[in-house]
Amino acid sequence: PPRLSGRSPNSNMMQPMRRQGRASPLLCLSAAILAAALLPGAAVADGVTPSEARLLRDEVKDMFYHAFDGYMQHAFPLDELRPLSCQGEDSLGGYALTLIDSLDTLALLGDKERFAAGVEWVGKNVRFDINKTVSVFETNIRILGGLLSAHLIASDYATGMKIESYDDQLLHLSVDLAQRLLPAFDTPTGIPFGSVNLLYGVDDDESKITSTAGGGTLTLEFGVLSRLTNNTVFEQVAKNSVRGIWARRSKLNLVGAHINVFTGEWTQKDAGIGTSIDSFYEYVLKAYLLFGDEEYLYVFQEAYKAAMHYLHHDPWYIEVNMNSGATVWPLFNSLQAFWPGLQVLAGDVDPAIRTHAAFFSVWQKYGFTPEGFNLATSTVQNGQRSYPLRPELIESTYWLFKATRDYRYLDVGRDILASLQYAAKCPCGYCHISDVETHKQDDHMESFFLAETVKYLWLLFDLAVGPDNIVENGPYKYIFSTEGHLLPATPEITLVDEHCLHFGDRGYSSGDGSSIQQSANCAQFDERRTVSSQNSLSNVLFTTRSYIKVCSTAFLINFS
Repeated sequence: PPRLSGRSPNSNMMQPMRRQGRASPLLCLSAAILAAALLPGAAVADGVTPSEARLLRDEVKDMFYHAFDGYMQHAFPLDELRPLSCQGEDSLGGYALTLIDSLDTLALLGDKERFAAGVEWVGKNVRFDINKTVSVFETNIRILGGLLSAHLIASDYATGMKIESYDDQLLHLSVDLAQRLLPAFDTPTGIPFGSVNLLYGVDDDESKITSTAGGGTLTLEFGVLSRLTNNTVFEQVAKNSVRGIWARRSKLNLVGAHINVFTGEWTQKDAGIGTSIDSFYEYVLKAYLLFGDEEYLYVFQEAYKAAMHYLHHDPWYIEVNMNSGATVWPLFNSLQAFWPGLQVLAGDVDPAIRTHAAFFSVWQKYGFTPEGFNLATSTVQNGQRSYPLRPELIESTYWLFKATRDYRYLDVGRDILASLQYAAKCPCGYCHISDVETHKQDDHMESFFLAETVKYLWLLFDLAVGPDNIVENGPYKYIFSTEGHLLPATPEITLVDEHCLHFGDRGYSSGDGSSIQQSANCAQFDERRTVSSQNSLSNVLFTTRSYIKVCSTAFLINFS
């Protein structure tokens, strides 16, 4: 295959970014937060004014282009940018990782020219028949997710970003890549190895230890691929991996951090919502929301209830022994910051508000969230002093503003943006912060900065202005992957009407029921129990008194 490390000075992908008009708007909404449409209040209140929100949105857009253009001019087609030295580095597989990870952000910003140029370049130049051993987890969420999201946008007129010359090249690449990941799943437990060689399969000396997140964060991408190709093997291996993890949960319904994929024995029994476990919780809920598979809902319900009982020390979360529930680590780590956003998707907003405020207080103390913050000493944890441009706090800020329309979340977004601009901006992009107390910069910029961090910031302020983008309005509703990639709830993906559930006094079961709305793609609920206060939603997934019917494509009520 052609080398991906050389630069092509004649490629139009190397030209400076041109600003484009915004594309046809689409809506993003999860069925679990339908009731937020009923919340009173304007999109922007007393804090950030509409005019300021517009300026902040444009500033975030400029932030994206500063970093993206820096990558394209100084690092492309290497994987990632070194923004201090203005050089590139191959960090994953050597196939233009940052470009692939950024494609749907380009589409979100309405930059059709650069989106089309990026899709065309990837389709012509990226190959996976290479002798590289890669992380199954990172390759799935960054590369496979990026390819699938861009394919679904580029192939559909309804997105406003249809590329006329596009002929499913990214889908073909997705199939090839996923097939090269499949050997990792050949284990007695069904839980995949952590790494796989794209040319030769699993290395002989590959570790048999993997993380819970590594085995539990495949369902969205592999499930979407199966539904686009009518090849069930991808979805099935991802589901078997989740089953393999959940079958080995403790009697407390907690899962540990690391597991032996051959014996099924837990090698690290610390249970938490952060490092090594986080997106396991995220994907069992989102797989239900996207695919309507009640097995995922059941797992999420049981896992969430256990987490709230054993891990939640309001407003913080700790790590405990998965078997005894005894505290082992009173630590906030930055990956936990996704949790309030997930709670919004689950309709459990009140604790999300309190936890988000606690997490943001750490940001306010240092200007960033360190990788670890010791709750016992209220100090940065030794060895965990960095902030690698993570998006999780910003992601939760977006979802809480979407659910509550409370101006405080725009103020949070403004503060986060100011920190990034003041301390992380560097000559060719944005730098990791190696120490949140000194704000010393590190010469690295992860691809997720453009895939997630900037994306959620821009969505936050755009929502305040009055959204006009491919996420917030239109014929599709989107689920965000853990890498922030946009996965639409199209009939082809959700399998309309095949997964309907009833919720009532006895939990959930399959069946039929009376109709409140006329559409088969429905979300039905007792309106008397939808809103408990201006800043909270009814607990849609866990209500035991009201009758709720949910279909997997039941995203019919818009936020306004």
